[in-house]
Amino acid sequence: MNQDKKELWEQAIKWPLYSVVIIPISLTATYVLNKYGSFRLNNFLGFVFAAIFILFWENLTNDLFDSETGVDEFKFHSIVNLVNNKYLINAVAYFSLLSGLTLIYLIAASTNIKILIIVIFCCFLGYLYQGPPFRFGYLGLGEPLCWITFGPLTHSAALLAINPDNSYTSIPWKESLLIGSGPSLAITLILFCSHFHQIHEDKKYGKNSPLVILGTSRGSELIPWIIYIIYIFQLVTIIFGFIPISCILFLISFPYGLKLINLLKYSHNKKSSIKNAKFLAVKFQTLNGVGLIIGLLFNYFFI
Repeated sequence: MNQDKKELWEQAIKWPLYSVVIIPISLTATYVLNKYGSFRLNNFLGFVFAAIFILFWENLTNDLFDSETGVDEFKFHSIVNLVNNKYLINAVAYFSLLSGLTLIYLIAASTNIKILIIVIFCCFLGYLYQGPPFRFGYLGLGEPLCWITFGPLTHSAALLAINPDNSYTSIPWKESLLIGSGPSLAITLILFCSHFHQIHEDKKYGKNSPLVILGTSRGSELIPWIIYIIYIFQLVTIIFGFIPISCILFLISFPYGLKLINLLKYSHNKKSSIKNAKFLAVKFQTLNGVGLIIGLLFNYFFI
């Protein structure tokens, strides 16, 4: 495989993006560890693998759905453009979804059936994002769907699955919102930043992303506010004692947040300069979550 082809495949696989499912589940596990003194390791591992399978389905089907509208015509790292076999991609995608849901079913059957219901609803929201006839992402609604899915839904399902003694009699919405609101906004930031370099293609094919509506200049002005809101929310959860003060380590993400702010402030309309803005956002999101996780582990083992 030549170097160019290898780079295209690396972009197509999007392996750094899988932090968006690994981080929330790991964060939930360390929160449960602090609260209960233990967590269900088997369910944690099963949930992580299931989430990876489901996200793989989401990524593959999004490429398939975008190929139908033409918006990925010049996206050379699209799986559809690389493989050129939609039937095979579709089969692999839904096999991956089935594998993920089977793992979730096994966890739910031994723990709480609500886990399966929540995860199926997450999958439904994922389909609404790009799938016909809905295509909510083309209506500028992808970001709210992303926040809901990776925030209260993912964290509530993980809380039900990982807690050691089935202590939740109902879905723990309050805890999932307090744990997940900031980190899921960081995940939503990734999706928002992914539109900067493709605004012209989105306009051409009727994909009214928030940046098509706002324009790159006004969109870039939102980036610092999104990052400030993430930090302020997480700081408030520390101040009120929901998570320990050691979780202030979320600030290790600040250098990448600053890089992202400056990149989009000065180069928001330069396609070649901002094509990797999404990956700066991934690094920000990952380090933000890792800081929270390390803070929770430090509190458990040393305080």
